[in-house]
Amino acid sequence: MTTPATQRAHQQAPDAAPPASYESPIPIRPATLGDAVASEWTKIRSVRATIWTLGVMIALMVTVGPGTALLLAADSGGGMPDEPVLALGFFGVLLGSICVITLGVLTIGSEYSTGMIRTTLTACPSRGRVLAAKAIVFAALSFAVTTVTAAVVAGLQTLILDGPAASGGDWALATAGVGLYLAALGLLSLGVGAIVRHSAGAITIMIGVVLAPLVLALFMFDDSLRGLQRFLIDYSIPNQIGGIYGTTMTTTGPTGWEPLLLMLGLAAAALGGAVAILNRRDV
Repeated sequence: MTTPATQRAHQQAPDAAPPASYESPIPIRPATLGDAVASEWTKIRSVRATIWTLGVMIALMVTVGPGTALLLAADSGGGMPDEPVLALGFFGVLLGSICVITLGVLTIGSEYSTGMIRTTLTACPSRGRVLAAKAIVFAALSFAVTTVTAAVVAGLQTLILDGPAASGGDWALATAGVGLYLAALGLLSLGVGAIVRHSAGAITIMIGVVLAPLVLALFMFDDSLRGLQRFLIDYSIPNQIGGIYGTTMTTTGPTGWEPLLLMLGLAAAALGGAVAILNRRDV
């Protein structure tokens, strides 16, 4: 005899056994570096810090360089017979480098301040891949923006002032060379930000790296410190930027493409140290 309880048990029991395994209709594949790059590109183009820092950098470069050229044109009658016209871009690039440093630090430092880094590392547990993706996206963006802006500034300065004709190599250094140098400086900042994990602290450290060697050298009056003073001036970041433009404060500092090679080496060392430290930390 079938009782109501037995009938309910038969109704609730499935007619067939469930499948042994479930296969998702969505294709599943391991995450790649390309996926991490796409994620970092979405982040960097959607935050206001990118617009503000790069916007201020562009404004400084476009204002300071051509503005200086206009003042010189009014004072000297439009000519710079003894100095390369492209060298006036140095002033805007030096000020704009602070903006690139800030963005480089914030590219990773902001994730630590908001706690977003936990989500990032959960989605992509490979610390090296995350840092590589950030470095690729940041370097490509900063290089493109800086190079285009430097080319516009160089063109405006050439139109405003009459001076010695710049060679193709000079134009390459004043545009692509400057873009690569600032991108490498930003990568150094990114590495320091990953090591320090604090945006304000990392930005302070990087501003010290830019300014401290030159400031210290200016106060070394003793003859026994002349060698150290010359070294600090030669390899200070302002003098390296001047070396790209061919206008250094000394005759022994790096010039041409040499400052770029030095900065790339520093950036590689900082990023390598950042990867090693990230792999030892929980977050």
